[in-house]
Amino acid sequence: MGYTILADLIVILHAMFVLFVLFGGFLIVKWPQAKWLHLPAMAWGAMIEFTGWICPLTPLESWLRQQAGNTGNEADFLQRFLSALLYPDDLTRAMQIAFGTIVVALNLVVYGWLWQRRKTAAVNRQPSSDRNKEA
Repeated sequence: MGYTILADLIVILHAMFVLFVLFGGFLIVKWPQAKWLHLPAMAWGAMIEFTGWICPLTPLESWLRQQAGNTGNEADFLQRFLSALLYPDDLTRAMQIAFGTIVVALNLVVYGWLWQRRKTAAVNRQPSSDRNKEA
């Protein structure tokens, strides 16, 4: 029973990490310092997809399920639904590269938008006489 719970926790952690990799850039709006966690996580997630490597959480979850004696027939909710999202059966290299590209592109858009917003805010804080000189 303990191994199954640990395996389920690994799947939840893995799913949360994937969501953080994809959408963590949006946290920067509220918590700018989160970028120091998000940027390495995003780089790791993209690298895993682009290289075709396996995230270490994947074999750990499989090992825990084996230790629990699971043969795959008694799949619970997490194994059936959440695991299917993380480990699709028909995953191809082209799909992995597409996922990596989505991660990078989405986060480039978010970070670009944040950078532009910050730049615009800095210009708006300048005295109007300084802005007139730049024009």
